[in-house]
Formats: sequence, C-alpha cells, structure tokens
Amino acid sequence: MSASDKAHAKTDQVKGKAKETAGHAVGNERLEAEGRADQAKGDAREAGEKIKDAAKDVLGD
Repeated sequence: MSASDKAHAKTDQVKGKAKETAGHAVGNERLEAEGRADQAKGDAREAGEKIKDAAKDVLGD
C-alpha cells in the first residue's frame, strides 16, 4: 500500500468518525449517516490496497 493511498484511507476514516460524532452530538441523523459512509469508504479503500499488496507479494512484482 503506498503511503499516499494509506493516508487517503485513514483521512476518510477519521473524517467520517468526526462527522458521525458531531452528528450524534447535535442530533443530526443525516450527518451521522454521512460519517458512517465516509468511514466505510475509508475501510473499503484500505481493504483494496491491502489486496493489491497481497497480489504483488504473490506475483513477485
């Protein structure tokens, strides 16, 4: 996983958690949902990069 891709994934996860927390604090369900979606996006990006890394290890590229 490149450092840039890893940083993007973590940024999405942290941004999502902040949105979810803020939404919960003010009672905004839409903001909470956006936060959960951002976290899922970051998780998916991270998983995709891990798969790429594993494939490179197996293929020896």
